[in-house]
Amino acid sequence: MNLSQLLKDTNYQLTQFSAEHITLLENTIFQKPSKNGDVPYVHCLIREKDIKLTPEEAVRQLYLMKLHHDYGYSYERMELEYSVHFGREKKRADIVIFDKDNPNVVYIMVELKKPKLKDGKEQLKSYCNATGAPIGVWTNGDSISYYNRRDPNYFKDIPNIPSVHEKLSDILQERWTIDDLIKNDKIATQRKSLKDLVIEMEDEVLANAGVDVFEELFQLIFTKLYDEMESTRNKSRHLEFRNYGDTESDLKAKIGALFDKAKNKWEGVFAESSKINLSPSHLAICVSSLEEVKLFNSNLDVVDEAFEYLINKSSKGEKGQYFTPRYVIDMCVKMLDPKADETVIDTAAGSCGFPVHAIFHVWEKQLKEKGLERSHLFTAEQKLPEQLDYVTEKVFAIDFDEKAVRVARTLNLIAGDGQTNVLHLNTLDYERWDDFTKDEEWGDVYGNGWKKLRKLRKTKDQNRDFGFDVLMANPPFAGDIKETRILARYELGKNSKGKQQSKVGRDILFIERNLDFLKDGGRMAIVLPQGRFNNSSDKYIRDFIAERCRILAVVGLHGNVFKPHTGTKTSVLFVQKWHDELCPKVDDYPIFFATMQSPSKDNSGDKIYVKHTDGAPILDSHGHLIVAHDLFNHDGVTQDGITEAFIEFAKKEKLSFVGKD
Repeated sequence: MNLSQLLKDTNYQLTQFSAEHITLLENTIFQKPSKNGDVPYVHCLIREKDIKLTPEEAVRQLYLMKLHHDYGYSYERMELEYSVHFGREKKRADIVIFDKDNPNVVYIMVELKKPKLKDGKEQLKSYCNATGAPIGVWTNGDSISYYNRRDPNYFKDIPNIPSVHEKLSDILQERWTIDDLIKNDKIATQRKSLKDLVIEMEDEVLANAGVDVFEELFQLIFTKLYDEMESTRNKSRHLEFRNYGDTESDLKAKIGALFDKAKNKWEGVFAESSKINLSPSHLAICVSSLEEVKLFNSNLDVVDEAFEYLINKSSKGEKGQYFTPRYVIDMCVKMLDPKADETVIDTAAGSCGFPVHAIFHVWEKQLKEKGLERSHLFTAEQKLPEQLDYVTEKVFAIDFDEKAVRVARTLNLIAGDGQTNVLHLNTLDYERWDDFTKDEEWGDVYGNGWKKLRKLRKTKDQNRDFGFDVLMANPPFAGDIKETRILARYELGKNSKGKQQSKVGRDILFIERNLDFLKDGGRMAIVLPQGRFNNSSDKYIRDFIAERCRILAVVGLHGNVFKPHTGTKTSVLFVQKWHDELCPKVDDYPIFFATMQSPSKDNSGDKIYVKHTDGAPILDSHGHLIVAHDLFNHDGVTQDGITEAFIEFAKKEKLSFVGKD
């Protein structure tokens, strides 16, 4: 019998187990007849009797093999369905390993009954507290978590459990370099996301800590990013964002000093007076949760997801602006293909996905020119001079949400090695920009970027028209602009009959505003509600676009793409402004249309990943999970998609920006 078949449609998986162990167990399965048909059984490794093979039991038998073969524990030291007493109530723990010197004392407790982490961890903690077990393990065969019980309220994440020849102190007392972090990265080894860990910390620590959760977690992630970058560039350096047995007060002092260094390195994100306000005990728990997570990878998607979650909770969702999934961003970047000598801007930047991925796109080309490959620590490594020049001179972003801007600046400061052009401005209300830019505090943070942006204005002392080559944006869908002063500045502030409207959707004004940012021949990708392409009442908007641009492509996104935040159907519009040479105006021309067929997320908004036939996830060359979509070929691992089809179309149409590096 195939185990992946048995576990189908359950929360149990086989990712944590070797093919050898899976085959070994499958070879021992036999059938017993019942009134409902044949039922699979195995002979239990511990209980020495035949046991019905349920999904939970399959994971348990496989983990017994792992404990025995990989860690060296004898089956004689183990017991299954161990009785745990809670007053008069009695429950049964899945697996226990007894202390080698005290055979009646539980050393390691393993919980499998609850296939979801939150439920499983709670049950595991209660069992460890009731028995005094110092080590706990939860797994569903896909994710796995290891804990060291410090006290009833504090379970420290640990990278692994000791083998039969190791002590717990052997696991805890080593000094880590970046190579150790890479080897033991919790996200890779335990199949967790930073977002999952953030939610755990919220539930267990931060909800009752009396602090601003966004600020505290932002500060910690910011600090850890700095620590990882320093150690990536000096491989012998020991990581500092880690508890090496420090007292809680010493740990807080150490992390506080590291935060100060990060602030000095990447200015303009936190005020000089900013400090970590978590209590020493709460901070110790948070450090424990984060210390074995590698934040840097080849594309920063680890921190992207966590920041998206935090910002959505605090502000973004209220304004109808939801962060664009990175695979949609990558499609836009690949299709518009920004060049090293071209300027790029996002006018509704959020966490700066479009600019950052444009940076990565250009950087990868620059590396290839020198015969170099993009590594899994691509974002943290020392940059080439031409790479830094591109970031500091060619890439810009604007957003009206202050928290989003700070996150965006962080990601760009990392990319630009301390330089960025991410500005806190209201894109639509450009008439008031000068009021912002004259403010001394604003100028201290954003002055350098503003100076560079001004150079791209078409007219001196006028903030409407600019000369950008490429613009990519996902503007807010929800809400209307009602302020007549703003509406009067836009042609699309009038209806199809030329009459001034009392209110206009934000996204409609963004269409016009974004075109004002582009030079003639410049190209744009913009995410819009599907209705703008279909509604008869919006025909005047489509006419407005067609008069000013060649419509290159319309890509319909699946309805699940922006879940769980919204189920609004969206499409991406790709255009190029008319230009005598780059894009000569014609009346009739073909347009590329495509619709995303693969949902990429389920109806709950959880990402769907590409998997092998046995259910194990397929990883790319950098060890990242691959989202199941049909937008483009992911590093040769998946099939060609919409992007590749568009590139063929663009070559056939001889579009100016294709194949022109």
